[in-house]
Amino acid sequence: MDMDMEVGLTKKTTILFPPDLYRHLAGIAAQRRSSVGELVREACRAQYSISTRAERLALVDQLAGLSLPVSSVEQMERESVAAVEPLP
Repeated sequence: MDMDMEVGLTKKTTILFPPDLYRHLAGIAAQRRSSVGELVREACRAQYSISTRAERLALVDQLAGLSLPVSSVEQMERESVAAVEPLP
């Protein structure tokens, strides 16, 4: 992934997997033409919301590109908050 290329891999750890889990991860990595290490790094980023500035900006651009209905704050509140009946 680009984060690895930008920062470089500088820390090493050893993770022990049960054989069935490792086979499963290796299969997924092979389908993605990746390594198990990269798969684990991607999972850590996704789980712990670690992303690059470029990735965050790309998400902002995607959100900005959505065509969503927009109106005034007051109108949106009227549409989204259930009316409350007055007390007797």
